[in-house]
Amino acid sequence: MKNIPYYIDIAFCAIVLPVMAMIFPIERWFHNFPWYVMLVSTWLYALYFINRKITVPYLFKGKRERITSIVVILSSVAVTYVLSCVSLYTPKPNIHDIGIWRAFPYIQPYQQAVWSLFVIVCAFSCAIGLLTQTNIQRARRRAVEAERDKAVIELYKAQIKPHFMFNTLNSLYGLFLTKNEKALESLEKFISMMRYIHTSSNKDMVPLSEEMDYIRQYVALQSLRLNEMTTVTLDISVEGQNIPIPPMLLVTFVENCFKHGVSPVEKSKIIISIAEKGNKIIFSTSNRVFNVRRIGEHMGIDNCKRRLNLMYPHRHRIEIFNDNHNYEVKLSIDHE
Repeated sequence: MKNIPYYIDIAFCAIVLPVMAMIFPIERWFHNFPWYVMLVSTWLYALYFINRKITVPYLFKGKRERITSIVVILSSVAVTYVLSCVSLYTPKPNIHDIGIWRAFPYIQPYQQAVWSLFVIVCAFSCAIGLLTQTNIQRARRRAVEAERDKAVIELYKAQIKPHFMFNTLNSLYGLFLTKNEKALESLEKFISMMRYIHTSSNKDMVPLSEEMDYIRQYVALQSLRLNEMTTVTLDISVEGQNIPIPPMLLVTFVENCFKHGVSPVEKSKIIISIAEKGNKIIFSTSNRVFNVRRIGEHMGIDNCKRRLNLMYPHRHRIEIFNDNHNYEVKLSIDHE
């Protein structure tokens, strides 16, 4: 796509301009005044590239460049005027013109040709130049937006990492406080999870298999502190283990299940499902809601939504159902 303007330049110089010149009696003029035809042709080709490389690009730059562009335009008009004023021959007087006053001097056919081709070259070169500059500006805008989105994504990731760490440490604290026999096992899982958070923090994407391993460890760690009142079901059926996915994305919703869907005295059920259907990753969670207010309780979900909008603007669909009794999340991501 970026080479299209160059192909248009070649087409104009090799086809369009010669065809437009054939409208006029170029062969007769070349036979009688070859030096003049070569001079005008050289000027027209030079004018085309001057407009493409200087006149139009400078209009999109600073004040000094715009002034330069205007000077170039005026200079090109002046040069064309000088070329059109070259007297090649003196026309014979027309008896029908005797006694008639003319507002403009008689314009010779070759002078008409010079100005006509000048207008054609300027119009075509400026149109292609404007199209090229528009594409350049659009590409720069996309690059700036991409850098901005990347910075925002990094900010969200930076917010999520301590968010998970503190919540998990809180669970470990409860296990050690109650002298749970599986506290050391939980500490090992925690160290493994922190290792994943550290290694994935500098990556935009990780294999889905690594994210699923982290979810398994997280669910196992959280399940150690639960009693018989809570049932946890984790169903993972994915064939494409190397499908790229943003790190710490799906686990946001998993953590939300354990944060709001667990009670030591009431029965609850947590269901987590990850599947692959066609070119889509289908993820869902379901849990009861126990209204326990926590600081920053919506930060993880909100950040996850923003990351999805930035990284999969037209390739994801998320539905969240919350009636203050049950909380369900259904997320599909098109990974191709």
